[in-house]
Amino acid sequence: MKILILSFSLTILFAANAQQKDYPIQALDFTKVTLQDRFWMPRIETNRLVTIPASFARCESTGRVNNFLMAATKTGKFCTRYPFDDTDIYKTIEGASFSLAMHYDAKLDAYVDSMIHIISNAQEPDGYLYTARTIDKVNVNPFFGKERWEKEREHSHELYNAGHLYEAAAAHYLATKKTTLLNIALKNADLVCSVFGADKRHVAPGHEIIEMGLVKLYRITGKTEYLNTAKFFIEERGNYKGYDAKNKDPFKNGAYWQDDIPVKQQQEAEGHAVRAGYLYSAMADIAALTEDKEMLAAVDRIWNNETGKKMYVQGGVGAIGDGERFGANYELPNATAYNETCAAIANIYFNQRMFLLHGDAQYIDVLEKILYNGFLSGVGLDGKSFFYTNAMQIQHFLHHPDMEAERSGWFECSCCPTNIARLMPAIPGYIYAQKNDAVYANLFITGTASLQVNNQSIQIKQENNYPWEGNLKFTILTEKPIPFSIQIRIPGWAKNNAIPNNLYQFSNHSNSSVSINVNGKPAEYEIQNGYAILKRVWNKNDQIQMVLPMETRRVVSDSLIKENIGKSSIQRGPLMYCAEWIDNAGKTSNIILPKNASFIASFNPTILNGVTVLKSQASQIEISPNGLELKTQTKPFTAIPYYAWANRGKGEMTVWIPEKITDTEIITK
Repeated sequence: MKILILSFSLTILFAANAQQKDYPIQALDFTKVTLQDRFWMPRIETNRLVTIPASFARCESTGRVNNFLMAATKTGKFCTRYPFDDTDIYKTIEGASFSLAMHYDAKLDAYVDSMIHIISNAQEPDGYLYTARTIDKVNVNPFFGKERWEKEREHSHELYNAGHLYEAAAAHYLATKKTTLLNIALKNADLVCSVFGADKRHVAPGHEIIEMGLVKLYRITGKTEYLNTAKFFIEERGNYKGYDAKNKDPFKNGAYWQDDIPVKQQQEAEGHAVRAGYLYSAMADIAALTEDKEMLAAVDRIWNNETGKKMYVQGGVGAIGDGERFGANYELPNATAYNETCAAIANIYFNQRMFLLHGDAQYIDVLEKILYNGFLSGVGLDGKSFFYTNAMQIQHFLHHPDMEAERSGWFECSCCPTNIARLMPAIPGYIYAQKNDAVYANLFITGTASLQVNNQSIQIKQENNYPWEGNLKFTILTEKPIPFSIQIRIPGWAKNNAIPNNLYQFSNHSNSSVSINVNGKPAEYEIQNGYAILKRVWNKNDQIQMVLPMETRRVVSDSLIKENIGKSSIQRGPLMYCAEWIDNAGKTSNIILPKNASFIASFNPTILNGVTVLKSQASQIEISPNGLELKTQTKPFTAIPYYAWANRGKGEMTVWIPEKITDTEIITK
């Protein structure tokens, strides 16, 4: 009964403290969208039936759960390696919560409740929750610090753990309306707010995400201390005197932590790519909720730098393995590309927020690029094998310790698998958004959205076979005529724009155009910020038909990316493609794909859970039996969607393919 009362009071509090300042555009809540999509639903179901249970099982078998049990009794020894291992449980609970909202599962619901009970018992009376210290406060690893928050600026991850707790608590509350985990999070957040602030303890969290989590708690409760503390943590960056600002080493000048200069002065995406993505997402939150124009200008600059100079063609970021970080401008090597899966997820959060700030389709273009490519490649088709890094090239004669040529079940640092578990079922929340009587259709995923427009309930039913086909249909379901505008994103790739800011461009211009009909007749619409705006009085069962040109395109990069000169990659619709060894005579490092190569696209239901493959003719370089001559032979060429590679064994793969022979390099073993 107490739980019901608290849930009710929180709902009233949220309503009474509705924010006057916020994003001008609001995403349609994930609970308002029901999917029937042939591409995403099988993956979301695999996440529900395989990934989430496997993540919980691995949290148990690796000792992550046991850390909480020992913290409750304050006996034993912290039994995993990293202090942030607590977050793997939080992230899996977050994913389970999203999943429960889509597909209720009593067994999963009960298991989550049992995990929350274990977490509650591990929390200290004042709200502190960090098993690495609570288990044994005397014999604490120096890596964690002897005192609370002593090592927070570096590697203790105490506030990072708290941030993921808040994210999970918000998702659990919104999905189930239970307040059990939310109570734990609020108790911890109250402690954090009492310790840190302008007239209290100063620190810039070493690994950001608490800022995003505090904003979510603020949205639920309306408690301004949460928003103020989030803003405080962000603005503490760049004020630490312990770094050597003149040192070019990002680990010594603070850039690795995005802590070298105040955030409002930062010009580039820098440092650890996951931390950066979480920071930039929180900066966007603060810019919206406080109308901070300097913060807004900073995230605009950073976004332009990232997309214009530091992003891979499949949406990955964080090129450098040493520190899992951004490199210099145009430093985007293929053979050593790091591209952490968590960084792709953080970048999805960032681009969603940039759209909500500006209402421009270019941000969703980037989000879609990441979602279908850089993110989706991180999980195997079986739902229980993963990539921590996402390579751009695998060659048998080159060995790079950081690069993964095959998927793993889990990792000692398993942040990526549990991050996947929480993002996958949250995808319905990225499809639609709304600003007053304008409804944005951002992603093309079959399902039905329920929303309020002009105080009237309507539904929008979307049907398609995306990303394989470009025929889209939207049906307006309303009981009585209603005026509003539906704004449908016209993807940049359908308008000869491979990516915003022209870091990558299509080498072959297309004259194909997008067609839009309403009830079978050409529609009248205007294009604004990348959206086709259809404004009219809509009647029951009105239909919009939109056809996107699904052509196979060659993509080239800016000439400042030296490694890609003379090479091109392949894109069809939102999907980037790659060549994999198994389809191309056992190798991909010897393929030459002429600029004028033509492609035949066909759907193959028998491989990789069904994909559209691209076939052409290519030259393959071969070495004569005596090893003294090189020759080329024309052979069949096959490309598959990048996300699907490494599901059929271990071998070579490449995204960027030479268009002609420019030189040769002899590598001796």
